[in-house]
Amino acid sequence: MLNNSSHLMISLISVPNTCSSCALSSFKMRGAICASLGTALEMGARMLRITRTFSVNTLKSSSLCNEHVYFRKTKMRLVSVTEQNCSLRNHSSAPGDVKSLRSVINPHISRIRNIGIMAHIDAGKTTTTERMLYYSGYIRTLGDVDDGDTVTDFMVQERERGITIQSAAVTFDWKDYRINLIDTPGHVDFTVEVERCLRVLDGAVAVFDAAAGVEAQTLTVWRQADKHQIPRICFLNKMDKNRASFTYAVESIKQKLKTKPLLLQFPIGEAKTFRGLVDVVTKEQIIWKPTSDLDDGKNFEQKPLREADDSNLFQEVQDARNTLIEQVADLDDEFAELVLGEYSENFDLIPADKLQSAIRRITLAQKAVPVLCGSALKNKGVQPLLDAITMYLPAPNERSYEFLQWYKDDLCALAFKVLHDKCRGPLVFVRVYSGSLKPQSAVYNINKSCTERMSRLLLPFADQQIEIPSLMPGNIALTVGLKQSATGDTIVSSKASAVAAVRRAGRDAGGEKRSTSDIESLLLAGVEIPDPVFFCTIEPPSMAKQQELDNALSCLQREDPSLKVKLDPDTGQTILCGMGELHIEIIHDRIKREYGIETYLGPLQIAYRETILNAAQSTDTLDKTVGDKRHLVTAELEVRPRLGERATTKPVIEYAASVIEALPQELQEAIENGITNSCIQGPLLGFPVQDIDVTVQSLTVHPDTSHTMISACVSRCMQKAFKKAGIQILEPLMNIEITVSEDHLSAALADLAQRRGTIQEIQSRQDNRVVVAAVPLAETMGYSTVLRTLTSGSATFTLELASYQALNSQEQSALLQRRMGLV
Repeated sequence: MLNNSSHLMISLISVPNTCSSCALSSFKMRGAICASLGTALEMGARMLRITRTFSVNTLKSSSLCNEHVYFRKTKMRLVSVTEQNCSLRNHSSAPGDVKSLRSVINPHISRIRNIGIMAHIDAGKTTTTERMLYYSGYIRTLGDVDDGDTVTDFMVQERERGITIQSAAVTFDWKDYRINLIDTPGHVDFTVEVERCLRVLDGAVAVFDAAAGVEAQTLTVWRQADKHQIPRICFLNKMDKNRASFTYAVESIKQKLKTKPLLLQFPIGEAKTFRGLVDVVTKEQIIWKPTSDLDDGKNFEQKPLREADDSNLFQEVQDARNTLIEQVADLDDEFAELVLGEYSENFDLIPADKLQSAIRRITLAQKAVPVLCGSALKNKGVQPLLDAITMYLPAPNERSYEFLQWYKDDLCALAFKVLHDKCRGPLVFVRVYSGSLKPQSAVYNINKSCTERMSRLLLPFADQQIEIPSLMPGNIALTVGLKQSATGDTIVSSKASAVAAVRRAGRDAGGEKRSTSDIESLLLAGVEIPDPVFFCTIEPPSMAKQQELDNALSCLQREDPSLKVKLDPDTGQTILCGMGELHIEIIHDRIKREYGIETYLGPLQIAYRETILNAAQSTDTLDKTVGDKRHLVTAELEVRPRLGERATTKPVIEYAASVIEALPQELQEAIENGITNSCIQGPLLGFPVQDIDVTVQSLTVHPDTSHTMISACVSRCMQKAFKKAGIQILEPLMNIEITVSEDHLSAALADLAQRRGTIQEIQSRQDNRVVVAAVPLAETMGYSTVLRTLTSGSATFTLELASYQALNSQEQSALLQRRMGLV
């Protein structure tokens, strides 16, 4: 029995490539089935007294070849709509209303925008992306993060938790512009996702919660965008939220981000009264008037703002426009000449297009950032944001990349992300900087020094893709068939092309000799991966599943460069290293769901570091006869603690003048290999040794000695020096930012003090307090549960690795006893 909301989809099976007579007879038989089915459905429709539409797309002949008729399969669809649902957009849209991915335009490079959406967690990135896709016509209904039905949050873990875990790429067009957009995570555990996406983007939209302003992770992603010199615009989201304040949010951008905001829009109302905005450049008001709770925001009224409408608002906008003109004139000389010349008497006469052009130049030069406002959840302000993206953010050819001049028109692309598909294998995201990519072509991976064949090119739309015939410069797409390529790899057309680029780079350097590493750094710009701070053991349910677990971890490591997997040489256990508790929890869940392996995790451990306290010298001699060869090495080394701002586990190696003169290159590599390997595991607890300088004072080598023996002798000598110098344990120190109400502030501060926390600042944010502090990572285990209990679930916090600090003698002694099992 059909009910009022039933939809029936019937797909006719395609006719195989047979002769025309067989195909036609099969076609007639199916036509008869369709006719019978149509009669039955009509009876059902009359019985239910509802309107039904029945559309049948029959098998159509597509081409004739060698007197054989070929057919393609099409769909026969029954759509039923009840009378009461006819007005609901979500259920009554015709299939043709949604654009196909194949309709995405392929314009000139100047009309392409590669942008990322970045923000603190829960600022509204995914909701904003969802609205962009809806208004551009590529999705039929508006998804909601809370309902778990958004396009870009397609992983099960994302939909369950309501957060973005991995970045998702979508491609769509807006007013003759092609936009390649990447929605990035806001959680600190997945900050590497933001890093590798910003590496290949030309512009970014920073989304802010208008009630909170600049938050902890906002600062982190802003610094990442600064590092890659990415022009950006700010979108003050959630203007409808209780306690939303346009003025507060703008002031926080100015104070905390140390940038100059250009106010291009002014809100009409705030919080519950927010109903639209005014374009400060054109002095037009845009008002959304919802006709019902299900209004999708497509319909709005745009008209010039007049003094008669609202005299106070008119004056505020007038003052804001004059301020904007003065700001732009200070930052752009061309516009300043215009203002001081023919428009000096009356700023109102300055054409909007002249002002917009000047704002664009300032944005591209990163002298200031345009600020817009709206409410993505309430479907307000997203269309003007899309217009601003096309108007103010750069096209790929407006960004300067030094390495491009060496490639000229040859292919140069960067692999920046890998996904694994069970059917198609690894899917590699690439950004093409120059040249073009075509399916079934061979490409050369410079990082891996190997040639690979790419079978297909796919255009991404979150978890859906369509095949495309080529990829032009400035675009982003997925490739199928690259088995070796990983995040940060540079892809070129051939090895000869890479060699030619190196020659050009060396020639254009003024004839001066460059080292190989210099040229590589000039041509290859990968992604900086932070060191993990948490680790734990992971075990399969049985040894029979160990190989499957290793394969799963290998795939996940290739997808996520911040995940590290190593083998404990003493116990033989597999160690999982990640960026935080949530990161490891997600990896564990993915192994279970995607690979079907029920693994067991050991307790979370902290990734400590070791360093030395004093300078020390040591000498070691290795004398061993293997077969008929005698291996004899004597090494003398000096180690010193290094006092620097940035901690690094890579030792700085120097050579005494007497050593460097007679030291061949291959022996130097063996020495450095021995020193580096000795720093991987410290002598006290086996953690990496950081912040040391090493000087090779002398080295005596017998002629038949192998390089392996030299490395072994140097490594042993280093261990002796470490013990003489004295070892200090370093623990990771986290920056923590807690947002808590005034009522629960004292309880939160008292708890932080018990956790060896150091309060740095207490800020005011509307009615709440923001506690900025530093706390050891070891003291944050299970902190979220404790904080929720103390504050009745009202407080939130964020953590970010700040540095490594020395443990005091009491804490170090207690840690050693715990590690040895004495406590």
